[in-house]
Amino acid sequence: MTIALNATHDPKLRSWVASANDAGCDFPIQNLPFGRFRAAGGSEAFRIGVAIGDQVLDLKAAGLVDTDDMNVLMSASVKDRQALRAAISAGLAEGSGKEAAWSKALLPQAAAEMTVPCRIGDYTDFYTGIHHATTIGKLFRPDQPLMPNYKWVPIGYHGRASSIGVSGQVFKRPQGQTKAPDAAEPSFGPSKRLDYELELGFLIGRGNALGEPIAVGEAEDHLFGVTLLNDWSARDLQAWEYQPLGPFLSKNFASALSPWIVTMDALAPFRAKFERPAEDPQPLPYLDAPSNRESGALDITLEVLLQTAKMRAEGVAPVHLTRGNTTEAAYWTAAQLVTHHTVNGCNLQPGDLLGSGTLSGPKPNEAGSLMELTLGGKQPITLPNGEKRTFLEDGDTLIMRGYCEREGAVRIGLGEVRGTVAGA
Repeated sequence: MTIALNATHDPKLRSWVASANDAGCDFPIQNLPFGRFRAAGGSEAFRIGVAIGDQVLDLKAAGLVDTDDMNVLMSASVKDRQALRAAISAGLAEGSGKEAAWSKALLPQAAAEMTVPCRIGDYTDFYTGIHHATTIGKLFRPDQPLMPNYKWVPIGYHGRASSIGVSGQVFKRPQGQTKAPDAAEPSFGPSKRLDYELELGFLIGRGNALGEPIAVGEAEDHLFGVTLLNDWSARDLQAWEYQPLGPFLSKNFASALSPWIVTMDALAPFRAKFERPAEDPQPLPYLDAPSNRESGALDITLEVLLQTAKMRAEGVAPVHLTRGNTTEAAYWTAAQLVTHHTVNGCNLQPGDLLGSGTLSGPKPNEAGSLMELTLGGKQPITLPNGEKRTFLEDGDTLIMRGYCEREGAVRIGLGEVRGTVAGA
């Protein structure tokens, strides 16, 4: 399904929430991402909110929904979801007449505690970043960076949902077995090659029945929206454990999401053609559709920043490590991931999370991980204050941000996901 532009996307639309009209704001009225929140320091249940400027609108308090269960809202039909977006947009627009009533349902984001934006039952991590796959492959298989199946089938594996957290997490450095190339046997201890992975998370809305695949032309009807995802990775643990069944302890200790889900409707002005190089194999028929070729890609700019403990102590702001765009990074679209995941009859459910895999551009300054940026630790990066990094050290805070910009459309943001490494 291709989402048509409507009144909610009008670049001239302004909100009576003044901060939503500020230039560079992540959450203008054209965005309206969903999340779960409560007043910071409180003990009440989390409620469904929509970000607007620097505020969050309590949808139940505003009379827009009758549930606090985000997964129930996500499972609604496309028609009902779009009707809710239209109602939120109309009420937050200048001159709507809702300001007096809805102002009571606003809470400053700075005064809110956020949690994972929905209940995640299952998590599948894909490997759609072809430049990431090629660079990592060259480190281990110089003569064959990509495996023979890469350009034919979306590669993925099932991860652990219980250790997925929300932006702001502080987590312990993972421990496990590693084996040095010249060692006779493995040793146990904290990971020395802790890394991040810059990803998008695609969240399922309406699910499918067991045994009933989702056609690629209908796949986006089952996608609720997109969030930022950092899939932390212990590269040394992974190198020792991943054969023959893939990563295990190296990936299941922590992952983190932005607190906001930007809906597929909000992203409608930022779609792009999905085009494979002419010399590459084209998708098999079940993964191909005119709508996917015409507008299956998402045009999202992604950034990675780092602030070390020393920088934080000295009041130095985080510094950029990389910046890239998803149109150059992803070899498969979100619709293709949904379709391939269900082609064998697998049943997806509301709130299921599909990770894109690390999204790296073709240039070194567009890398989505330190493993690529430092070529496996062989080329340390030097930060402006003189500190060096090959992999993350204790006290480091890693920040990912995403946003969409295009002429004729209002900039919308995905917010940020940040996390800090504590000692083991």
